[in-house]
Amino acid sequence: MDLAFTPEEQAFREEIRSWVRENLPADISHKVHNALRLSRDDMQRWAKILGKKGWLGYAWPRQFGGPGWNAVQKHLFEEECALAGAPRIVPFGPVMVAPVIMAFGNEAQQKRFLPGIASGEVWWSQGYSEPGSGSDLASLKTRAERRGDKYIVNGQKTWTTLGQYGEWIFCLVRTSTEGKPQTGISFLLIDMKSPGVTVRPIRLLDGECEVNEVWFDNVEVPAENLIGEENKGWTYAKHLLAHERTNIADVNRAKRELERLKRIARAEGVWEDQRFRDQIALLEVDIVALEMLVLRVLSAERSGKQSLDIAGLLKIKGSEIQQRYTELMMLAAGPFALPFIFEAMEAGWQGDFPGGLVANAPLAPTYFNMRKTTIYGGSNEVQRNIVAQTVLG
Repeated sequence: MDLAFTPEEQAFREEIRSWVRENLPADISHKVHNALRLSRDDMQRWAKILGKKGWLGYAWPRQFGGPGWNAVQKHLFEEECALAGAPRIVPFGPVMVAPVIMAFGNEAQQKRFLPGIASGEVWWSQGYSEPGSGSDLASLKTRAERRGDKYIVNGQKTWTTLGQYGEWIFCLVRTSTEGKPQTGISFLLIDMKSPGVTVRPIRLLDGECEVNEVWFDNVEVPAENLIGEENKGWTYAKHLLAHERTNIADVNRAKRELERLKRIARAEGVWEDQRFRDQIALLEVDIVALEMLVLRVLSAERSGKQSLDIAGLLKIKGSEIQQRYTELMMLAAGPFALPFIFEAMEAGWQGDFPGGLVANAPLAPTYFNMRKTTIYGGSNEVQRNIVAQTVLG
């Protein structure tokens, strides 16, 4: 296998690198490189910049307004954005629900919803997990009852990432209790400004409200917001989960954070510790291996093959890598990883070290936050069972 990029691909990389350098706001890049808090404005400001260029939906085909890039071009775009310090694209709109609308939505739904996603104007949230229905998603209980030309939705979703900013939410809802649990689920798009929708932020150990509870109390949803057929939502959910698990792997962020780990190790004087450098080397080898897996998934998607089994493997390895580099950062900083005063961080009180390093970056809180990665998107234990069943039958 020839892993070298062609001259045309290298030219494409340079084009992306140059554009990102000219258009990525310096204040946002500084925050990303130093793991400082990103506001809603920071994230959406970058999304709108990409949207104006037509690159927020960078993985979209031309027929839906995307650039129509191939797998290698998409990978190079992701890599250059990550290394430049661009925020992760909030995936729920352009990466997750948009492919479902393209594949299973009707023409009217595509014309209604895709432009707002592509421009970055509309913030989408994901309504999958419920209390007691996380990895076992088929046991969800949020109910949608058809009454004429609308559905009446009642129930609760939880762990809704950045749901406090959401304007629309795509939800799995139960429309039937007959047969196997998977056969009674539908895929519904809900306006979060609808009467009866309540969002309750959940404050985490790091002081952030990254996740939320979302309650539905007799929420009226037009039947035209149903994607595909009623009771076929599980099929659409599996299509989306392949994109979600590939996104969780986030190999390009891992490459950027690897460089940050090296900077911290040098600044804290542990770079000369051979045993510590061995751990960094082992991490780097795993990141390179993960990158090869990501390219395989993208190639499979390009050829139209179902890549869910490989996506599960990506999710396992990518989430474990994220936990390892946050742990090594905390170990490198030692006791300086621990101090954390949320109010001071919120006010921008950081302090700069010589060489551009930022003091008091939340290394310990980030480490604790990353404990979630082996649970959400389907726990790694469940993913290992899926991979085993695929390989062993």
